[in-house]
Amino acid sequence: MNKQSGPANELMRTLAFDITRVTEAAAVAAAHFRGRGDEMQADVAAARAMRRELSGLPISGRIVIGEGEQDEVPVLYIGEELGQGGSEVDIAVDPLEGISLCAKSLPGALSVLAIAERGSLLHAPDMYMEKIAIGPGYEAGVVGLDYTVAENLNRLAEAKGVPVRDVTACVLDRPRHAKLIGEIRAAGAGIALIGDGDIAGVIHTCEPDETGIDIYMGTGGAPEGVLAAAALRCTGGQIHGRLSAASAGQAKRAESLGITNLARKYSTADMASGDIIFAATGVTDGSLLNGVKFADGQIETHTVIMRSATRTVRWIYAEHMDLQKFAPEAQDQVIGLKRGVL
Repeated sequence: MNKQSGPANELMRTLAFDITRVTEAAAVAAAHFRGRGDEMQADVAAARAMRRELSGLPISGRIVIGEGEQDEVPVLYIGEELGQGGSEVDIAVDPLEGISLCAKSLPGALSVLAIAERGSLLHAPDMYMEKIAIGPGYEAGVVGLDYTVAENLNRLAEAKGVPVRDVTACVLDRPRHAKLIGEIRAAGAGIALIGDGDIAGVIHTCEPDETGIDIYMGTGGAPEGVLAAAALRCTGGQIHGRLSAASAGQAKRAESLGITNLARKYSTADMASGDIIFAATGVTDGSLLNGVKFADGQIETHTVIMRSATRTVRWIYAEHMDLQKFAPEAQDQVIGLKRGVL
């Protein structure tokens, strides 16, 4: 990892509230399309707003987790350089985590961003990753990918000092998880199924008394795994991941990023190291964050902002009076987006 010097660390300290404005802008843009049934509109609006705000930051930023490859998406593509110049940082984004949740106006949609010292974030290819995650307060290695489902649940229950029946696992509700769900229930633990948004699912493990979630288990997107790792680095939680290629093309893409051993197990620090700032703003109401509210001539947002160097977690309720800053894009502009047009 390429460690940054004092000025860079000072930059990370002062960037926190600037980064909050980035996720706020993306969340508000997406919220204009809540419940409209069009995932593309919401996602593109969020991505445009996020890119606009990132472009004004005093950084030399590089997208390492983005919306896709340069020839696939117009903005926030992997490798895109953003910012006004300054310390070199890596940027991981998910402008709209849970696009189907937003399109259906269901709970849990977020706008998510992580910024870290250059070279600190894993360049994860767009493929699946096996994941298991728990919150802070446990010894390293309590859970792991090589333990059985029952072993992981029992080890966590023992570490927590409760019977396994009092442990609840968060799992994405997908057909591929049918066996996992059966094994969790057979072990005696509870399950909280989520329809989308596994970054939020992982973060829920950090506040089990509030969310009721003790452990996250299952297979989801590798880029989302890196963003989740960034959040857990700030809170002291643990995540373990292992890439899973569904095709030869995915394996080749991983190799192009320098990943030749798909059997490798990644720890939290393997995916996100150095000084990290993580931010998420609610788009729709959820157990983690409240969604954007439009009322009384203002816009209200709810954001969590974390920093790994200080283990600080701030919850920010904001009232925005400058509605012009958050004016939604015209519908034809959003649908007619062309690469390079902002």
